[in-house]
Amino acid sequence: MSVLFTPLSIKSVTLKNRIVVSPMCQYSAENGYANDWHLVHLGSRAVGGAGLIIMEANAVSPEGRITPGDLGIWSDDHIPGLKRIVDFVHQQGSVCGIQLAHAGRKASHTVPWLGGTQIPPEAGGWLTVAPSAIAFKEDELAPAAMDERDIAKVAADFTAAAKRALLAGFRVLEIHAAHGYLLNEFLSPLSNHRKDKYGGSFENRTRLLIEVIDAIKTVWPPELPLLVRISATEWTTDGWSVDDSVKLAGKLKERGIDLVDCSSGGNVFHAQIPLAPGYQVHLASAVRKTGIMTGAVGLITDAQQAVAVLEDGHADLVFLAREILRNPYFPLMAAHELGVDVKWPDQYLRAKPR
Repeated sequence: MSVLFTPLSIKSVTLKNRIVVSPMCQYSAENGYANDWHLVHLGSRAVGGAGLIIMEANAVSPEGRITPGDLGIWSDDHIPGLKRIVDFVHQQGSVCGIQLAHAGRKASHTVPWLGGTQIPPEAGGWLTVAPSAIAFKEDELAPAAMDERDIAKVAADFTAAAKRALLAGFRVLEIHAAHGYLLNEFLSPLSNHRKDKYGGSFENRTRLLIEVIDAIKTVWPPELPLLVRISATEWTTDGWSVDDSVKLAGKLKERGIDLVDCSSGGNVFHAQIPLAPGYQVHLASAVRKTGIMTGAVGLITDAQQAVAVLEDGHADLVFLAREILRNPYFPLMAAHELGVDVKWPDQYLRAKPR
């Protein structure tokens, strides 16, 4: 049996293999509601055999959306549409997770295929918020610096969203603290210039993330996995570093986080990121040395490469993004390539390679 198809148990949840569909925004919702696109998109990856499917970033508040097309989980009315997708994914033998997010200063933009530009309030956008009044790009409006009441609302919004996620049937929850969104903005000394208890020192800059985790744990069952996605480096001097991520991982482990999903970048517009196959795997490896489980992501595109990540001890799970957009059936075909006999959907048995 290839390690890629070895089950992994995290608390009460057992994944049938080590392949994860990474949360990838589809920008196809209206007022936060999931629709047929999301059902088909995630459903096809479940049919394709992934062990864990993490739904794209669900905004915990309307102002936390990257674009008007983001999925949302700030209202109980969002639950039925999400549950429809969760139920289908679970029927296929995959586990369905959700990523909870707040976009911070990167909110209020058009969808990528319309340019991804900032939408000012007078054009139908909304005022963005951040730890400090520092714009992501020079040509954008600066966000409003949050006061402590704003910060408390964020923790409350994440908690309410986690409660809704549980009602919708999700069995894994991931907190989005990466890619330059709000929690990442608090972590980074480049975007967080605060002088209060939420800024300055490492302890202060990590405070909001820890408060969000602690708040979520009051409603998220202890037997269900809780993950955090981080940008393990900002790829720039004086920014958040791999050493910071290793230090944070220790705090996350103490707080009961089960796995760190190790991505990178997104908070510095001009960062030079050395894109190459598996370019972020070393980040997962460094974090894993703290004793916490990790997920590796970033230009992992074939079965042998995924196997090597696991066999070499860099990560416990392999997160696929663009490759599984290209090929929803990557897990089924990877199993065939590796000589592993996995169950195919009955409806597709006639196409199973022999």
